[in-house]
Amino acid sequence: MIKVLIVEDDPMVAEMNRFYLEQVEGFVCGGWARSPQEALERLDQEPFGLILLDLYMKEDNGLELLAEIRRRDLPVDVIVISAASDKSSIQRALQNGVVDYLIKPFEFGRFKDALGAYRERNRLLRDRSSLDQAELDALTGRASDAPARLTGAPLPKGFTKHTLRAVWQAIESVPGDSFSGEEISAATGISRVSAGKYLAGLADMNVLEMDQIYGTIGRPVQRYRVLPNGRSLIEAYL
Repeated sequence: MIKVLIVEDDPMVAEMNRFYLEQVEGFVCGGWARSPQEALERLDQEPFGLILLDLYMKEDNGLELLAEIRRRDLPVDVIVISAASDKSSIQRALQNGVVDYLIKPFEFGRFKDALGAYRERNRLLRDRSSLDQAELDALTGRASDAPARLTGAPLPKGFTKHTLRAVWQAIESVPGDSFSGEEISAATGISRVSAGKYLAGLADMNVLEMDQIYGTIGRPVQRYRVLPNGRSLIEAYL
């Protein structure tokens, strides 16, 4: 589990961010800091893997906290969640190495996408001693030519755009970060066989990743999750 510190001076916004965070598999909220100084104190006391950082706070600017984190070389990543949309704030945040930047108000799908991409990056860097160029390009967002290559490509055999849209909407709406064919079938009203066919097709298109979950009895359950570039890839077909 990736332990997350929320740095936000508005209690209601902090609680909403915590609620969103708990809907994404692989993350746990480890605390809330109301100011940059409080955040630094928490970071001195215990390790965190990720910070969700607001920039506009009463006591200080979140950019100063970000700069201090980098000055101290603290081993923590940062995703900015802020209403700050000016070029200067965004540029300074990027220069200080934020892994993503969400502008308020944002949709849960965008939040989920950011956390999913970060989780995948974290998994690759944790589990691999080295990466090949394709993996590194996906990690840094440089695999941007894939949607262009797919634009205008025909749907896989047996697919219809109407059903694909319904399946994708169901994927976007399911709670948590992984889902089964049965859940998609229930959400869309299509048969389990058809749901399984579409999910398998999306896995072949590198939109989804499939995991086999083995229980104590019975057949293994196939569960899927959206890959970091999955949302950009699927747009060419919807």
